[in-house]
Amino acid sequence: MRTPNVNLYLVGFMGVGKTTVGRIVAQRLGYRLLDSDHEIERLTGKSIPDIFAQDGESTFRLRERAFIAEGHPTEGCVVACGGGLIVQPGMLELVQQRGVLICLHASLETILQRTSGSRSRPLLNVEDPAERIRTLFAQREPVYRRAGTMILTDGRPLLDVTAHVMRAYRREAFEWEQAHRKPTL
Repeated sequence: MRTPNVNLYLVGFMGVGKTTVGRIVAQRLGYRLLDSDHEIERLTGKSIPDIFAQDGESTFRLRERAFIAEGHPTEGCVVACGGGLIVQPGMLELVQQRGVLICLHASLETILQRTSGSRSRPLLNVEDPAERIRTLFAQREPVYRRAGTMILTDGRPLLDVTAHVMRAYRREAFEWEQAHRKPTL
């Protein structure tokens, strides 16, 4: 039986592997990979740090909402979402209406290791990036836990994580399609 080509949205905190895992999953499914941050950069002609500095975080969040609501195809995509995308009011529910959500998760220690020294993450351009990560992680984790299937990425081979995402997606794509698609006559 063919897997429905429902969009897959990979969500989770920064540094959990959404884009890396998404690239492999998209290739295996024959889907297009879209990274929400990269798409916003492409559409605005500005880097994420420049958007934050020049327009503010609230403008960036509005662009994320527009991208999810109408800025990409309705099927055949794996979307690697920015870490704060689903924690904004109403965004978790909006993404759930658009396709299957899978939350990639890692320990705080792994996230600190993977993001240390990153200059491309505007939320970490503070005096104490590690403390900022701890604070954001504590605030966001409850939303991530409500997002759907959670798959741990730390301490696991990339291909193992990818296989787990593929299994979960195939199962959930059928369920999503039955719940959201209108029958054809």
